Amino acid sequence: MKLNHFFQQGDDRAKPVLLLLHGTGGRPADLRGLGADLSPGSDVLAPAGQVSENGMSRWFRRLREGVFDHEDVVKRANELADFILDARDEYKLADRRMVAVGFSNGANIAAAVALLRPDALTEVVAFAAMLPVPDPPPLDLSGSRIFLSNGANDPMAPLASTDQLVARLRERDADVTVHRHPGGHQVTPEAVAQARTWMLVLS
Repeated sequence: MKLNHFFQQGDDRAKPVLLLLHGTGGRPADLRGLGADLSPGSDVLAPAGQVSENGMSRWFRRLREGVFDHEDVVKRANELADFILDARDEYKLADRRMVAVGFSNGANIAAAVALLRPDALTEVVAFAAMLPVPDPPPLDLSGSRIFLSNGANDPMAPLASTDQLVARLRERDADVTVHRHPGGHQVTPEAVAQARTWMLVLS
């Protein structure tokens, strides 16, 4: 599966490859600074969402704010998973650790791929994510690690839906680390610091 993207080689092959997934209306380069904060020296793979909503790039369709087109989520998650596998071959990353880093809509598609396609993605740092599909298949996710950071006052990613995502992941034996902050739909410095520490566990 071919998606518009860029690949930037880092200077430390011991670091994980970062798959950067932008939010609604974003571009592939938007999370480059965040990626550098989390894992300086890492290779970066940054695709673009293929869905347009009023001219804004997204990873999947939604019916209205906070209500996802679940069939499209599954379709687009599989497209992204196939892209990841192809990119591993194209850029000779087959033996490398890969961590998806997503914000908002990018965090949601990362969560969807982790739930649906563990053959393609097993590590995710998700900022402001919520449950992307209501009833994911009962796959064995015992090899998956997920870091979730959410704001207690986030109107776009309510904690009730985030808690459902945590439950679905843990029911499938994923290793889930939960970070909460008092803010809204944002990435906080504390969240970045905790995610950076989380990433170092296997480095």
